[in-house]
Amino acid sequence: MLRCEQLTKRFNVGTPDETTLFDGFSFTAEQGDFVSIIGSNGSGKTTLLNLICGTTAPDGGKILFGGRDITRLSEHKRAARIGRVFQDPQKGTCSTLTILENMALADNKQGVYGLTGAVNKKRVDLYRTLLEECGMGLENRMNTLAGSLSGGQRQALALVIANMTDVELLILDEHTAALDPKSSETVMRLTDKLVGEKRITTLMVTHNLRFALEYGNRLLMLHMGRSVMDLRGEEKGKARMEDILRTFNEISIECGN
Repeated sequence: MLRCEQLTKRFNVGTPDETTLFDGFSFTAEQGDFVSIIGSNGSGKTTLLNLICGTTAPDGGKILFGGRDITRLSEHKRAARIGRVFQDPQKGTCSTLTILENMALADNKQGVYGLTGAVNKKRVDLYRTLLEECGMGLENRMNTLAGSLSGGQRQALALVIANMTDVELLILDEHTAALDPKSSETVMRLTDKLVGEKRITTLMVTHNLRFALEYGNRLLMLHMGRSVMDLRGEEKGKARMEDILRTFNEISIECGN
């Protein structure tokens, strides 16, 4: 499904601060995998997501998605098949548009825009049904500006929007980090529900080790651009928080934290 082959990524090339984060890094995610990615700051978590989404170009290696080489494909073209939810709730929706308008815009993500009305009234009932799954009453606030929603409500809307079209890969970039504990739990339950129903391949970067253990069928820990832990299926199900913390703390000590 998704294959990263021998990726290399350098920063500040040609300067005294030049660093190599990934050096021959390979990673594969199968169809339907829900991979929780953890690691200390600077381990390469977000850089990996950026390489996959096309925000950042690799200096070497290849990225194959659905059997197609997308290494040099532009970010906006990849977005037709990849949905992404960011840490900042404001990045996934437009503040000055209503909930309805945001959903209509996302609904036509792969379509052609013309001079007809932006909102297809025949789709409104579908939008309400999708919002009902959030359990936040958003289906009754369709004409509310997205900018007036709470962080949790806005992130839930962004998650629904990211899954509206037939994306084949969902990227979650610390999508609960900016939320309060209650909203984080709500958004994670919604995430698990949506991913499970659509069986969409999902990569979730998180600093919440409990979420990493509780959700998904695979746990990947990165350190300085290398995989230091990769637990799958039954092995992940048997993993204990103590084991994860021990490895995580060893990494932190190695980094001088």
